[in-house]
Amino acid sequence: MRLKFYGVRGSIPTPGPNTVKYGGNTVCVSLQSQSNTHIILDSGTGIRLLGDELMKDKRDIYILLSHNHWDHIQGFPFFVPAYMPNKNITIIPGVTDAQAPDAILRQMDGSYFPVQYDDLPSTVKVVQQQNDTWHYHDIKIERMAMNHPGGGSAYRLTVDGLKIVYAIDNELYPPNDPVTSFDKWVEFVDGVDYLIHDGQFIPSDYPLKMGWGHSQIKDALDLAVQGKVKNLVLISHDPARSDDDLDQIAQDIGKQGYDFKTIIAHEGLII
Repeated sequence: MRLKFYGVRGSIPTPGPNTVKYGGNTVCVSLQSQSNTHIILDSGTGIRLLGDELMKDKRDIYILLSHNHWDHIQGFPFFVPAYMPNKNITIIPGVTDAQAPDAILRQMDGSYFPVQYDDLPSTVKVVQQQNDTWHYHDIKIERMAMNHPGGGSAYRLTVDGLKIVYAIDNELYPPNDPVTSFDKWVEFVDGVDYLIHDGQFIPSDYPLKMGWGHSQIKDALDLAVQGKVKNLVLISHDPARSDDDLDQIAQDIGKQGYDFKTIIAHEGLII
């Protein structure tokens, strides 16, 4: 199994001298199994870099979207394989409150982007999964509803004997009744090898940003403890968080002596 991170930033791209180490592209993660099955998780601006690598790749492209907010779809219009006539692209949208499964394509309407999606030479299909469990080749995919404004989906992937949970833009303790309770999240992540979870906020961000649909890092750590996960990968870094800030967060977590390994995701990270 191979995970590679092409974008780790939440909300908006943040290029500049203070984000060079961890990166400023919005979220995109690539997963590949030992048998060469390939899944792309989200389509933030990081997918442009991945697309450059896939130009000569003959495999079909399979994208799992968590939801339709800009930072998770805005890279697709710059995804080179979408402009290649022999490419087959399947997009699985997240389950959101509004029925807009094709939002990732509708953003290419001539007003927001000069190329309309109908003009793409690739074959693009948006497929809404009716069940919460399915397979893509040798990878088992399970879905859970996120606590995020407008809704969205987290995924548990079973691949090569390992379990990975991808739960991004997920507020573990929202101010209103959660769609998915903390106890249900503990069950969903129970014993997984890698928990890739939203860690956008720190206590000083509250209460202003409570209800914005992101977790505090301390809550993600608590979920990892109670879920007995083996590795926690924090992602969706706040646009205001600099490299130095993230280094300090990593140091502070390291001093707390958790039984699991915590990784602050950065662009180019390979697991």
